[in-house]
Amino acid sequence: MTTQILFIRHGETDWNRIKRIQGHIDIPLATTGIAQAQRLAQRLAAEAKQGARLDAIYSSDLQRAQQTAQPIGEALGLPLQSRENLRERSYGAFQGHDSDEIALRFPDEYAQWQTRDPGFAPPEGESHRVFYHRIMHAIEPLVAAHPGGRIVCVTHGGVLDCVHRFATSMPLDAPRNYPLLNTSLNVVDYGSDRATIVTWADVAHLEAGSADDDGFRKGPESKR
Repeated sequence: MTTQILFIRHGETDWNRIKRIQGHIDIPLATTGIAQAQRLAQRLAAEAKQGARLDAIYSSDLQRAQQTAQPIGEALGLPLQSRENLRERSYGAFQGHDSDEIALRFPDEYAQWQTRDPGFAPPEGESHRVFYHRIMHAIEPLVAAHPGGRIVCVTHGGVLDCVHRFATSMPLDAPRNYPLLNTSLNVVDYGSDRATIVTWADVAHLEAGSADDDGFRKGPESKR
C-alpha cells in the first residue's frame, strides 16, 4: 500500500537571501516567505476542493517551517503536528555564518567539509551521515501511520536532499544535481520497500519563482 508525502521546503528567510547557514537556529520567515506560504496554502486548498485529499500535516518544530505549515493547516482545517526530528541538519559552530566566514574562522574544518566526506561533522554539529539516518527514521513512522494516505510534511532543504538521495539511491558524497526550492512541492510515493519521486521542485503557485537552497556562497558543498 502506497503512502504519498508532499514534502515542502519552508518559505524564504532573510538568511536564505544572504546564504547564511541556519541549521537549528530558529530564524523566522521573511515577508516574501510569508507570502509564498500563503500562495501555497491557496493552491493546496483549491486542489482539495477538486478532490485531492490530504489526511495530515506534519512540520519541523522550527518556526520557519511552522510559519509555512500554519496557513496550509488553516486552509484545510487540519491540525499542525510538530516533529523535532524533522529539523534541518545541525551545523554546530558553522551556524550563523556564510562560507567565506567559515573558511576564515575554521580553516581546517572548512577544508575537510569541502571533501564531501559524509562522516565529517562541524564542531558541535551533525555529520551528513548521522543527519541522513535521523531523517529516514523520522519519516518511517509517518508512513506507517498513514497507509494508503496522503500527507504534507513541511521541513527544510537538507531534509529534502536526504529524501531525494534515498529515492534515487544517490550516494551522500555525490554532488547534488537537483533543486531544493523555497515552498516547493516535492511529491514522493512510499511503497513497501522503496520510495519513488512523483514530482520535484514544483513552484507553479509562485509567480516570482523561488530560490534554490544551497545555503552557501561557494564551494562544492553548495551543490549538496
